[in-house]
Amino acid sequence: MITLKNDYLTVKINEVGAELTSVVDAESQAEYMWQGSSKSWNRHAPILFPIVGRLQDDTFTYDGQEYHMGQHGFARDHTFEIETVSDTLVTLKLASSTETREKYPFDFVLRVTFELKDHVLSVQDQVTNTSTGEMLFSLGGHPGFNVPFDEPTADFTDYQVTVSPRQVYTTLPLKGASVDVANEGTLDLNQPLKLDHELFDQDAKILKLNEVETTVMLSSTVNDHGVALTVQNAPYLGIWSAYPNTGNFVCIEPWWGIADPVGHNGELKDKLGMRRLAANETESFTYQVSYF
Repeated sequence: MITLKNDYLTVKINEVGAELTSVVDAESQAEYMWQGSSKSWNRHAPILFPIVGRLQDDTFTYDGQEYHMGQHGFARDHTFEIETVSDTLVTLKLASSTETREKYPFDFVLRVTFELKDHVLSVQDQVTNTSTGEMLFSLGGHPGFNVPFDEPTADFTDYQVTVSPRQVYTTLPLKGASVDVANEGTLDLNQPLKLDHELFDQDAKILKLNEVETTVMLSSTVNDHGVALTVQNAPYLGIWSAYPNTGNFVCIEPWWGIADPVGHNGELKDKLGMRRLAANETESFTYQVSYF
């Protein structure tokens, strides 16, 4: 386990999955990150790579060959190498291997950098294509936050989600594990979204951000605690909590990719939201979380 620390926060990151597991406030000792539960969701903040969401039948085809991969890809289950580390910054690395090529036919290096500055934790995921040809991939963040953070008498319904810009967002519903792009909806976020477990009875709320800088704030209505996640250029963002096996957490998920659409033909090259990266090129994906 890696520990980053300053005067305000103590952050813990697991080399397995390069997963953020804990953010504790120095003054109050409040734990902001969901600590996991086998009854609802047993992760904390997995990295979604090289896909976001689920493939139809957990299968895709590329260059005439069929591959099998579980939901959200495999990076979250692999041990990363520590490349650099200090009191407030760490970079971890995962490179392609014989094992990853059985599921995904590209060579890559995935670097994840966490940097702590005052009350803000910045997360940068950097993908380098080390293949000889074009690489297809998706990537996403999936941090889960405690709701409530530290109030023993507070309830899930004492929290709300505020999205800026405040506007009516286009939403993408899920049909099973597939995105139903033919039946887009809307969600009016001109006002805060009051939390209730029933909000997630149809799975995640998926917003189309259209790569506009967006801040999503999760805050309490009974005190001043909260978190605010800002992402500059993500096409999608998921807001999710487990249902019907509920847990006291909410995930705010910036996505550069999305699950297979209903009726997708299975070809990776035709998959919605895939990134395309030329040989020896690098692309970076960044978001910041402010804890208050």
